Amino acid sequence: MFKHILLATDGSELSKKAMAAAIDFARVDGVKLTAYTCMEEYPYVASGDAGHPRRKAFEEEAALHASSRLAAVVAAAEAAGVTCETDMSTSVPYKGIIDAATRHGCDVIFMASHGRRGLESLLVGSETQKVLTHCSIPVLVYR
Repeated sequence: MFKHILLATDGSELSKKAMAAAIDFARVDGVKLTAYTCMEEYPYVASGDAGHPRRKAFEEEAALHASSRLAAVVAAAEAAGVTCETDMSTSVPYKGIIDAATRHGCDVIFMASHGRRGLESLLVGSETQKVLTHCSIPVLVYR
């Protein structure tokens, strides 16, 4: 059915469960897997406040955390006998996910949803909902 899965991960516990499900899905169907994570953007405006981390140090730390999340996916995939490539970018998460899926020629996006509802979903937002709204590629949502 599908030939190439983009697995979006943020390192959360639910995302780790979705990772296991995506790897199993890929293993059973012999599907190629690409893991993607979005690095956190530098949250400060340029200012003279010395209390803010310097941009380069912040970006290096964000890349280290992102690489760690992706390494966990690769290790789990390899243990299951699934080939896994990785990708990361600094972007608005839902845009980064859609762009990565397009860039890698994925025909499905596999991602977790935290299931936020009501006021919480309005305040926090849902990257999954945004991907579903803005993407033409099929999306498998793990909950």
